[in-house]
Amino acid sequence: MTEQSPPPPRTPPAGEAPEASPGPSRQPDEPEASSSSAAPAAPSTAAAATAPPATAGPVEAAPLPASHWAEPPQEDPEEEEELDSSYGDSIASSTASLSASILEYRTVAGRTYHSERGHGEGLSWIPNDDKQNESMDINHHLLTLSLDGKLFLAPLKEDIENVLDIGTGTGIWAIDFADQFPNAKVTGTDISPIQPYWTPPNLQFEIDDATLPWTYRAGSFDYVHARYLLGSIIDWTALFRQAYRALAPGGYLESYEAAVTQESDDGSVTPGSAMDQWGKLFHEAGRKLGRSFRVYEDNLQRKAMEEAGFVDIHVWDFKAPIGGWAEDPRLREIGEFAQMCIEADIEGYVLFVCHTVLGWSKEEVSVYVAHWRRQVRSKKTHAFYRQRVVWGRKPGGKEKEEATAASAAGTATGTTA
Repeated sequence: MTEQSPPPPRTPPAGEAPEASPGPSRQPDEPEASSSSAAPAAPSTAAAATAPPATAGPVEAAPLPASHWAEPPQEDPEEEEELDSSYGDSIASSTASLSASILEYRTVAGRTYHSERGHGEGLSWIPNDDKQNESMDINHHLLTLSLDGKLFLAPLKEDIENVLDIGTGTGIWAIDFADQFPNAKVTGTDISPIQPYWTPPNLQFEIDDATLPWTYRAGSFDYVHARYLLGSIIDWTALFRQAYRALAPGGYLESYEAAVTQESDDGSVTPGSAMDQWGKLFHEAGRKLGRSFRVYEDNLQRKAMEEAGFVDIHVWDFKAPIGGWAEDPRLREIGEFAQMCIEADIEGYVLFVCHTVLGWSKEEVSVYVAHWRRQVRSKKTHAFYRQRVVWGRKPGGKEKEEATAASAAGTATGTTA
């Protein structure tokens, strides 16, 4: 069977200089894949991919104390003109336009968190209730937009048979994948039973903790998918070694993670502002919990894949705008959904980190949230965050196929290897 491959990348011919950037304050860069060998083309809508740094960056300053957020944001007459007064209408319209598959899979009422199942509280930093689930389903939609409608970047075969999605959450990715590959058997696992009851017939959900020893037979899967596990994993190499064992030779592991740092190219995310502090708060909480939120910054995905034994490792980085400030219509849509995703449950994202881990009062959390909302809604703000997709192959399948093909060719011509 032929392999699925994304469209050709938009890169200049050999010897031709790349096009000039459209300007850092208005639009993220164009994408470019970075890998250890030739990779499928990356989608064409997100920002530039570069080879990840070999080492982590400098130690950053500690976040501002909770007392810094004691007062709500003050109204500035000059800034009022710059606030996006149409934001609420835009969000309502965009939400209404989402297909049912984006928002219908929310089943748990109340403000609850994942089961601890014998682990520390760091495993449960986001709620598993309706409000957070809706936010995560919106996030799935914006990721699909970023990937030009794709659910994966690894070169999977059309006749793929067994797929595992760890940390499946609401199960929306697994559902879409099962619909796209009706002949594949798809398994989604999570520690919380928040998945829908009505699913494609080739999909099953299991309540399981991916950080515990896996019970799957070695070589059970052709593809393992993992997305947004930051803040929940103590040992990434141990996790990816379990995936390596569970994969058949030639199978692929694909990991999606994001930097929690919110930044800008034009200085509009000012030092000490709510958006500037977002990443610092998560990094400090991760340090206290022993569960890193610096997965992107410390290049943990690729490092863990290399240490686990994967080969043909590919990396694709991109910038996702936050808000509808980008000039490119597709990037603007991605940015609007990124803002919608966070605003749909911003309290759920920061409540555990700031209140439970860092000791803020609920009132201080609420004031910080008000500052963040005001900043992101200002037309002066051109913020973005970074995402990374890493995929690698378990050795064996490709080499075995090539050896078989070479042996068959030798037999046909009367030669021996």
